Amino acid sequence: MKNNKTLSVVVPFFNEEDYLAGSLNRLLEVNIFDKIILVDDKSSDSSMNIAKDFADKYKNIVLLQTKRNSGKGNAVKKGLEMVDSTHVIVHDADLEYFPDDIPEMFNVAINNPNSLILGSRVLGEKERKNLYFITYLINRLFSIFFSLINMYKVSDISTCYQLSEVKTLRELNIKEKGFSLEVEILSKALRLGIEIYEVPIKYHGRSYEDGKKIKIKDAIKIFYKMVTLSKLNIFFK
Repeated sequence: MKNNKTLSVVVPFFNEEDYLAGSLNRLLEVNIFDKIILVDDKSSDSSMNIAKDFADKYKNIVLLQTKRNSGKGNAVKKGLEMVDSTHVIVHDADLEYFPDDIPEMFNVAINNPNSLILGSRVLGEKERKNLYFITYLINRLFSIFFSLINMYKVSDISTCYQLSEVKTLRELNIKEKGFSLEVEILSKALRLGIEIYEVPIKYHGRSYEDGKKIKIKDAIKIFYKMVTLSKLNIFFK
């Protein structure tokens, strides 16, 4: 707890039996979270059993399961129902992100109330490993396009690490069920005049052979979400 501010983390997962334990151990090592909320999106492998072992062992770990496999956004929304801290962040259940970057993001959030903190995989000189140039290029082009249509520069619009006040996130009325979650949160935050701060983070991308799930169809949906929720879209309601 810092100045009566607390932080919870929502961990959505689907078929991550090879990486879930390592990812959760990383979170536990940071030891900054009031609550760790695991949300199984109806996995068909042993992920749920692994998560249950952690929930049984640690008092601050809560385990939930969706009724059907509906996507990351839906799992995150279910997890948010259990959050009772002042701030929250989402952590993917793979090993692409490093929770030891989160304390710095949390400090920025505390010093800047009513803000959205992004972990940037572009800014700074932290260690990064991008396996696919095409996914890196698409994210860079999307980030530039997003910045133009919203008249607000953001270096990394699709980063998983978005840390915000819980009350602010709930006010956004998130609808997205899939991978466009981050873009919806960011777009709606900008429309409400919420200040955005970016903090450099580490990143080790994984391969599709190792379970990377985002596909071209997801990129199309992200682009559509960017346009429909942008400040320049006069049909936005």
